[in-house]
Amino acid sequence: MMVTLAMTAAQSHEPVLLEEAISALQIQRGGRYIDCTINGGGHASAILEESSPGGLLLGIDADPVAIRVARERLKSHRADVILVNENFRYLENICNRYGFKPVNGIIFDLGMSSLQLEAPERGFSFQQDAPLDMRFSPRQPLTAADIINTYSEQEIAQILFKYGEEHRSRSIARRIVEKRPLQTTLGLARVVEQVVGGARGKLHPATKTFQALRIAVNQELESLELALKQAVNLLGSGGRIVVISFHSLEDRLVKEFFRTESQGCLCPPSVPVCVCGHEPRLRMVTKKAVKPSPAELSANPRSRSARMRVGERI
Repeated sequence: MMVTLAMTAAQSHEPVLLEEAISALQIQRGGRYIDCTINGGGHASAILEESSPGGLLLGIDADPVAIRVARERLKSHRADVILVNENFRYLENICNRYGFKPVNGIIFDLGMSSLQLEAPERGFSFQQDAPLDMRFSPRQPLTAADIINTYSEQEIAQILFKYGEEHRSRSIARRIVEKRPLQTTLGLARVVEQVVGGARGKLHPATKTFQALRIAVNQELESLELALKQAVNLLGSGGRIVVISFHSLEDRLVKEFFRTESQGCLCPPSVPVCVCGHEPRLRMVTKKAVKPSPAELSANPRSRSARMRVGERI
């Protein structure tokens, strides 16, 4: 039943900034590409079409359901695809294992997929009551319930502020500790609502709390930072990295990484002679983040927060 639901969700999942991402990758026939977050296989399918004949794709995802769905969607390209159920933080190890380097392009689509949001048992959404899980991979030991019910009030507040940019983090953490144990999504959402109040414009009052817990459970920012560093090492000259992010924390991390890797010396101004020896490795292709077009926003409202940045190996 879960697989059937996943297939239905994949059919409804629209890859964000698809045309813009494919254009930015400058796909070559016979090229090698990595999709670090294969989700429902939307970007991967387009990459394989553009790189045919002879193109190869390595698809990675921490979520085993995403891998199963992508395998079904990409079955007409099965000879040209390697699918790996792992976190992209191990990107270089995965590529070494399969001899998949150097590559012509790498894409990260960091958004939550319909596969995850529309599966209540995964605990990512507060639209239906479900266990507080939020893990991308069932192999991960830590769940959102573990954080909520075992971390100290101060630790919970720090997570909500750092990863959710929640300004009521201390008050929310205090109420969580008072009300725990909390085991379900709606139970947590009600506790947050008691502190924050009603809806904040278009956002449910628990949105930032759920974002923060999901990021903490899956170590998303740490994994992204690790993977970006490895991605540059894997690119051949002229190869491109495309990153589509969905909240300011990710976008700032990507922007700063591209900025740093496009510069030479990183020594502070007080140092008269360069001692860091840093050489630029990327050219920033996008000076400003690329956003969805009005047509895409109308067709897919979930794309509204998407931001795409592109770097090219030099």
